[in-house]
Amino acid sequence: MIYFDHNATTPIDDRVLEAMLPFLTTFYGNPSSLYRHGRLVRSAIDSAREQIAALVGAQPTQLIFTSGGTEANNLALTAIKPQAKLAISAIEHTSISEPADNLARLGHELKLIGVDRNGLVSQDAIDETLQYHPYLVSIMLANNETGVIQDIARYAQQLRDKGILVHTDAVQALGKITVLYNELGVNMMTISSHKIYGPKGCGALIFDKEVSLKALFLGGGQEQGFRAGTENSPAIIGFGKAAELAGAELAQRAAHLLKLRNLLEDRLTAIPGISIFAKEAQRLPNTVQFGIEGMDGEMLLMKLDQKGIAVSSGSACASGGGKPSPVLAAMGVASELAKSAIRISLGKTNTEAEIIEFTNLLQALVIPG
Repeated sequence: MIYFDHNATTPIDDRVLEAMLPFLTTFYGNPSSLYRHGRLVRSAIDSAREQIAALVGAQPTQLIFTSGGTEANNLALTAIKPQAKLAISAIEHTSISEPADNLARLGHELKLIGVDRNGLVSQDAIDETLQYHPYLVSIMLANNETGVIQDIARYAQQLRDKGILVHTDAVQALGKITVLYNELGVNMMTISSHKIYGPKGCGALIFDKEVSLKALFLGGGQEQGFRAGTENSPAIIGFGKAAELAGAELAQRAAHLLKLRNLLEDRLTAIPGISIFAKEAQRLPNTVQFGIEGMDGEMLLMKLDQKGIAVSSGSACASGGGKPSPVLAAMGVASELAKSAIRISLGKTNTEAEIIEFTNLLQALVIPG
């Protein structure tokens, strides 16, 4: 199989699995237990917390471990005060947009921050948001579908100067570009393990002391009282190792991915009828989303699957609905073209030969001989 869906999930790195295995077998103690067996696991969790904090330039005490990015995003939105205004970008992942919609049903005013045809939040949109004066704003750092990177540091400064809390979902950016919490200037940031060759079932919310969060789960004092429940020790330790490797190999991975992406886009543009979305914007080095005139994206996905190539038609958390992507709709992409969308998200083990094989097959499917 040729796997081109790394924005959905990544294979676990062998070195990460090796770090996890002892905590799945030998060191199985509860990290809240006071005896030596438990203290060993607690120490390993503390080390993982330090590894992840080091990757993102935060303090270990600023991390709250969660079950993944979705939970961390939901936790971030608990920072809003009763009846306060909320603003989110129109291209957020459903783990932000759906809880935001729920808050609107509960009486909060909700504003969608628009984007331009390249999927970028503009200064004009931020100016409108400042006039709206929400209590909390959430704008993702890099989009999971198009790969478009937002100028979060610039906008966070303007918003915080007006006393507005700022959250960013950095799940897709982590491990692909430099992501430093303090340099972004946000109050909260979401990250996830399984997007950086770590295990599924583990993420984190990074927060500062200006934020007043409300626990989603009650019944224990874990994670500073914000996340009750026995920690998923093996996954946390795997996340820590994955973070350490991501930091050490970031430049090498990014260069490899960008080389592959450039080759992919060169070959895609030679196929008639293909439009690469947000091509003019700064994007993640691994992500290309395109549409093909007259094609159905999900049908094409299934044909590629039959040939042993795994791609996506958009977000893995929102696919299969038969509707055009809300992200592409927000960018003004015509509905029929949006329905043809295919997303390629490359990983560190992909090769030029795989790109060539894929594009040759794609051309044969789009232009039958």
